[in-house]
Amino acid sequence: MKKQGGFTLIELVVVIVILGILAVTAAPRFLNLQSDARESSLQGLKGAMAGAASIVYGKAAIQGIETQAAPTETVEGIAVAYGYPTATSAGIALAVDGLNEDWQELSPAVGTGIQYTFKGQDQTGYTQITGCYVRYEEATSTAVGLTAKAEVIDDKC
Repeated sequence: MKKQGGFTLIELVVVIVILGILAVTAAPRFLNLQSDARESSLQGLKGAMAGAASIVYGKAAIQGIETQAAPTETVEGIAVAYGYPTATSAGIALAVDGLNEDWQELSPAVGTGIQYTFKGQDQTGYTQITGCYVRYEEATSTAVGLTAKAEVIDDKC
């Protein structure tokens, strides 16, 4: 007679227990994917703002207005200060394509500059140092470190 091979019930239970332990330890790693995706989207918006600001600055330099502080100057309809878009809806919001359609401006604003977050995002508890948004601050001088900048605040994503 031929002996049939196979797994015993105990072997199957041990394998199921091991798989259960692995699943419990690995699950938290995959549950945080939405937060990571939000943080990545904010980084993308920051890059878009920085890129748009650089392009506007280049155009302002061509026009010779990159050293003027007056936000009454415009580059192709975009309000600028020291050559960079201002932190207003007439500045950076016009410079970044689709900003007002895809993102929502924080209201009320927190701190200086202009802030954007996801449309429909709950903004409860947002402050100048905590939240889930991108802040754009316009240039205050032509000196290094005082030009326009964008930063991501993502501890509540």
